Amino acid sequence: MEKIFCLGLMFGAVGGALLVANSYKARSLVKKSQADVMQKVSDMMDERLQQQSSDSQSAEKKSKK
Repeated sequence: MEKIFCLGLMFGAVGGALLVANSYKARSLVKKSQADVMQKVSDMMDERLQQQSSDSQSAEKKSKK
């Protein structure tokens, strides 16, 4: 069962790669999706860094008191 799943996953990945390689619309859709994901990840990381910096600043203020 697991072998069939892995085989199907592999064939799906190869088929998807061939489809994207031969289709301009699919390639542009993949590039757009990748850009969207990268932007969302970047935004999440910025928020997390801001949160951590504000947490560390508040911890420093508490420790100084």
